[in-house]
Amino acid sequence: MYDGTPRPLFSPPSFPSAPRRRSGRTAAPARRTAAPARRTAAPARRAAALAVVLSATLLAGCGTTKGDAGDAKPAASSAKGFPVTVDNCGTRTTYRKPPARVVTIHQHPAELLLALGLKDRMVGTAYPDSGVLPELKKDFEAVPELAKKEPSFETVLNAEPDFVYGGYGSAFAEKAGRSRKAFADAGIDTYLNREYCGKKKQVSVADNYDEIRTIGAIFGVPERAGKLVGDLRARVGRTTEAVKGAPAVPVFVYDSGDKAAFTAGGKGLGSEIIRLAGGRNVFADLDGVFGDVSWEQVVARKPEVIAIYDYGGAGNVERKKEFLLSQPALADVPAVKNKRFVVVPLTDTVVGIRPPYAVEKLARELHPERFR
Repeated sequence: MYDGTPRPLFSPPSFPSAPRRRSGRTAAPARRTAAPARRTAAPARRAAALAVVLSATLLAGCGTTKGDAGDAKPAASSAKGFPVTVDNCGTRTTYRKPPARVVTIHQHPAELLLALGLKDRMVGTAYPDSGVLPELKKDFEAVPELAKKEPSFETVLNAEPDFVYGGYGSAFAEKAGRSRKAFADAGIDTYLNREYCGKKKQVSVADNYDEIRTIGAIFGVPERAGKLVGDLRARVGRTTEAVKGAPAVPVFVYDSGDKAAFTAGGKGLGSEIIRLAGGRNVFADLDGVFGDVSWEQVVARKPEVIAIYDYGGAGNVERKKEFLLSQPALADVPAVKNKRFVVVPLTDTVVGIRPPYAVEKLARELHPERFR
């Protein structure tokens, strides 16, 4: 999956290392095909929405929400609890009613909507990039799959959505003709996962909860969003309590690279997942979400566990393990010597509903004695 982060080339005999763009699941179950009907563009409706935005009171921020208040009286046509104004990555939108026909691009937005019980609003999804959470699998397979990767603009229009929710910045790639402006001109509202607003900042587990609440407000299900946030918080709380007092296990994240190691720095969600799970990212001092480090640095920091990021392609993880085990320079690294590898699907490390699950899974690997 490509999220705009350049990755190092990987030379033979290692595994392929294109940018974070994963092939879809290798044995995906049969999915319903998208409806062929084409949407008629509605610039007039979009113009009306923009007029509303200009007069709306809003709370600035990336993915923040606020209902109109004060002297601004909701129009008679507004649904209960609406209008709701959202400022998302610099795009302000006022919703008079919840979206009714939604397309998601990338898997984590789809899972978030399904976790909020919004399957009936979803008319298409695209780019499945890892195994779906078991409790969502049946509903996920019921949503029409528009494309194995990012769909074309035309393909999205054919599904006749009124809302498109993108997981990575590439969902709205201007060069591919899928810019947010292009959708706006077609009368379609858009929302981009807050992690990819383009602002370099610390990403934390709290961003997952804010994302859920914002989407809950847009879709008119704030109570469901609140309950989901409460459940996820409780999951993290149970895990942190279980590992409380345990020595922090040194963890090295191996994303990709052979001449140098491309790893998770201290600004990303991956580093916080490690901390909450009772570990310590050995490159938490790297100022960024990702970055390159030398193999000599990896050796010097003596990680006891290596977390391998899984892009979802067939054999991806095994090739990474083989590479690490084949390097003489790494032979004395505790994690390599003891073959102590853990697999972390890349989807587990991006803002959505998965990171709290990832905290628990990783904690069980780092501190198995605390979960017996």
